[in-house]
Amino acid sequence: MHNNTISEIEENLKRGILEMLILKLLCEEDLYGYQMADIINTKSGGKLNVKEGSLYGPIYRLMEKNCLSETRVLVGKRRTRIYFHIEQTGREYLKKLTETYLRMNEGILQIIKNE
Repeated sequence: MHNNTISEIEENLKRGILEMLILKLLCEEDLYGYQMADIINTKSGGKLNVKEGSLYGPIYRLMEKNCLSETRVLVGKRRTRIYFHIEQTGREYLKKLTETYLRMNEGILQIIKNE
C-alpha cells in the first residue's frame, strides 16, 4: 500500500483539472492569477483549495499550446499585473477537455457506485 496522504491525492487530481478550470474561467473575462485562485476556491465552496502559485504551471503549458495570451498592466507606479486571455485555440481545447473529463468521470462513477 502506498503512503500517499489524502492531500497528496487531492493535489494530483487537481493538477489534472486545473487547465480545464483556468480555461473555463477565462471564457468569462481576462483574469490574473490571484483572481483565478480566488474564484476557484469560492465557486467550489472551498472544496478545491487552490493556491495562486499552483496555477502558473498549467498557465504556462496553456500558453505554449497557444491557448492563452497575456497582457501586462501597470498597477500603481511600479507593480505590473499579468492578465491572461483565452484564445480561440483555448476555447476549442476547453471543449475537448470538458468532453473527455465528463466521459471519464461518468465511467469512474459507474465503477465506484458499482453500476
